Order: sequence, then C-alpha cells, then structure tokens
Amino acid sequence: MPRLTRPQPRLQASFLAAMAEFRAEGRGGPGMQAMLDNDLRQYADDSWQDPAVFTAYVARLRTHAQQTDSEAPVTGRTLWWTEGDEFLGFASVRHSLTPALRERGGHIGYVIRPSARRRDHATALLAAALQFASSLGVEAALLTCDAGNIASRRVIESNGGVLEDERAGVLRFWVPTRPAVAGWV
Repeated sequence: MPRLTRPQPRLQASFLAAMAEFRAEGRGGPGMQAMLDNDLRQYADDSWQDPAVFTAYVARLRTHAQQTDSEAPVTGRTLWWTEGDEFLGFASVRHSLTPALRERGGHIGYVIRPSARRRDHATALLAAALQFASSLGVEAALLTCDAGNIASRRVIESNGGVLEDERAGVLRFWVPTRPAVAGWV
C-alpha cells in the first residue's frame, strides 16, 4: 500500500527512473519554476547517478526545512509517495505562504510520475499531505492549479477543495486539512 515517507537513499534506482519519465514529458525546461523543474535542471548532468551525490541530495531534502520562492524562504518539508521500493511521486508541504505563494503554489505542491498516473495516487498523496499539513497547524490549505489542468482540479476537489477564485489562469482552492494519524511518516 502506498504511503507518505521521508526521502530515502535506497530508492535511488526508482527515483532516477521517475526523473527520466519527467524529463521525457518535457519537465525541467527553462522558465518552469516548480521544485521538480529546478531539481531536474540542477542535476541535468546526471550526477544523481553517483550514490554519494544522491545520498547528499536525500540528506538535504530530509534536513532542509527551508524552501525558497522568489521572495523569501518558506519553511516546508518534502515527502515522497512510495510503495515498497518504488518512488511514485512527492509532495512539498509549506508551513506558511508568501504573497507569491498565495497567488501560485499554495501550501502543497504534488506530482506523480507519469507511469503511476491514473491509479488514484494523486488523490491519496494529497490526502496524506493534508494530514501532514494539519500536524503543522495548517487548518485549511491553499492549493493552486492551472485553469486547464482538469486532472489536478479533480484531485483537489475530491479532497474537499472549494474554489475561491481564478487569477491569471490559476485556480485557487481552499482545502480543509485532516488530523494526522500517529506514526504514518
């Protein structure tokens, strides 16, 4: 059964396969600003293949609770969605929001690798990320998606998201968080 976990070096092979899938669909290109895109550009030289580099990357994700947007550092956590030894995707959960994140990004960003899509992983991942956000004191999480991203809109709405508005082609939803279950991460 898939679950939300802290990043783990033992998942290197599956993680690298997922990154290849993301690259194949065009992620990591210039102008793309999501955390995934930034990481794909930073490791475009395939240095992730080196176990020492990958272990250092995982250690940074596990201990680094600061995520920087264009305005200021924001406290947050990256969690992986895994099943056994398979990396399926990840969520980035932010404790607070800057003005830029209030427009685009919100409290939670998430992505599922292409080969794992259309199997309800995104819905389950977001539900678990909402529980984690609740444990941080976030009572209602802001989530955003592009207006044309029907799949993401359905995932957000199936987790209780209520559309607040659309700004410059970005839909903004408020989603209630859920109490965390002890021992799940």
